[in-house]
Amino acid sequence: MAPPLDPPPLSADLLLRAYAMGVFPMAESRDDPRVFWVDPEARGIFPLDGFNISRSLARTIRRAPFQIALNRDFTGTVAACADRDETWINTTIFGLYNDLHRMGHAHSLELWDGDTLVGGVYGVTLGRAFFGESMFSRRRDASKIALAYLTRHLSDTGFTLFDTQFLTPHLASLGAVEIPRAAYHEMLEQALSHGVADITSRPLPDAHSVVQRKTQTS
Repeated sequence: MAPPLDPPPLSADLLLRAYAMGVFPMAESRDDPRVFWVDPEARGIFPLDGFNISRSLARTIRRAPFQIALNRDFTGTVAACADRDETWINTTIFGLYNDLHRMGHAHSLELWDGDTLVGGVYGVTLGRAFFGESMFSRRRDASKIALAYLTRHLSDTGFTLFDTQFLTPHLASLGAVEIPRAAYHEMLEQALSHGVADITSRPLPDAHSVVQRKTQTS
């Protein structure tokens, strides 16, 4: 009997093929070198026209307390997302996302207070899909503001799918929903077969554009 074949080595190209099939990588912890693949039975997504901006969040966005940037410090954003007691971002995954960023397939939207990075979100782009990976917040509402800007910007630049992987109570309060795996794969196929969206193709929206969404009473 022939010995079993070794799995292909992890690479940025392999990650892109995995995302195209609807799976994504995780590790048990930052100190565990192993990486496993996840394809949830129920998938979290943000409808690009359904982000909930409460009145209080809209007021904060209008005050523009932070500078909003795209890819000013991708590596720093991923490092900040991993800077917590428990994280699934190990050294291998950290390096692979930086490889994807150099290839133009991973991007970060960041909030800055002067020269200090205080919040942000990063993810992978493929076709017209954005796969949100992680976010962090070091100021009140920073992650909410980042998601509000990102959702509007994805819509403005031609994306059709914002994948959040899992649905958390925090994301649900902002308008994210959960759909069955089969429905997700249909959306993914559509997003991958109708051209390529470019998150860098236009400037980020201003505060006025972001809050011009249906608001909810807070």
